[in-house]
Amino acid sequence: RLGAWQTLQNVSGIKVIEVTQKDSAGHTTLRADDLRVPDMGYVLPYTALHAAVQNAMHQTDIECLYGAAVSDLSSDKQQSTIIYQHNGSQHTLTAKLAVVADGGQLLEAKHPPQITDYGQSGIIAHVNTDSPDNGVAFERFTSQGPMALLPYMDGYELVLTAAHAQVETMLGWDDATFLRFLQGHFGDRVGNFTDIGKRHSYPLRLKRAPDITFPHIVLIGNAAQTLHPVAGQGFNMGIRDAWELAQTILDHAPDGIGSAAMCKAYRDSRRIDRNAGIRFTDGLVRLFSNDLPLLGPLRSAALNLLDHIPPAKRFVARRMMFGANG
Repeated sequence: RLGAWQTLQNVSGIKVIEVTQKDSAGHTTLRADDLRVPDMGYVLPYTALHAAVQNAMHQTDIECLYGAAVSDLSSDKQQSTIIYQHNGSQHTLTAKLAVVADGGQLLEAKHPPQITDYGQSGIIAHVNTDSPDNGVAFERFTSQGPMALLPYMDGYELVLTAAHAQVETMLGWDDATFLRFLQGHFGDRVGNFTDIGKRHSYPLRLKRAPDITFPHIVLIGNAAQTLHPVAGQGFNMGIRDAWELAQTILDHAPDGIGSAAMCKAYRDSRRIDRNAGIRFTDGLVRLFSNDLPLLGPLRSAALNLLDHIPPAKRFVARRMMFGANG
């Protein structure tokens, strides 16, 4: 729809998702064929996606200003006002509508978000194995937290979660130690883990803005909600935020852009999907990221039950791909 996807290269599709629980028989498999879609998701570098969207944007009359640092955002009944620094000078810009898509930092001091700290950090890295299963993604629930292997080119993108202290320890491991750890958690499903790239970590929290609109201001993406990566929903939800906002702007253009009516229409359009996505992701973290004895059999049974009920599997898969409105 944006004219960006067609230009992308080095994109790896996900045709199958295998979900398992360590030390149990619990499993379920989601397949793109069952949903009549070519792929259930895609893995690609952020830099490539950013460049493609940027190139598509340059084909329009949108004016882009790079290297600007916004220091303040405010609004009144008529407009929003941005103060920013660029090339060593301070500038002021006014508009009918300011869209905040910065991850949430700009307005946090004035409007503190609701934060749930899961006590976990995530580690991401590229790994290679000697028997990669192209097109198959793996989600494995362990007592320390979920782990995922996402197929990309000739290897996988690893997403691993664990308690903060454990992550700090793991970041100090050499490659051989880290690969042995992965082998012990994933087994031989993808063969032997042969090498791993540079590791990066970040804290995992649910961060939710109580209000996603203010007079002539709208928050989207991580500025509106930052999710745990357990179900890969954060980026998808941000894209749906942007799409719904664009449609709402068109519905209220030109005179109603940024108005109270437009902001309410946008909030209403995102309420069900946003709340459902937050609850779904938070629920998965609480159910699958702890080692309480009674929850182990329950998790295993839930995965096996899901695997034997095709309508339920289709519902879960479509919810993950398209949100509550899918």
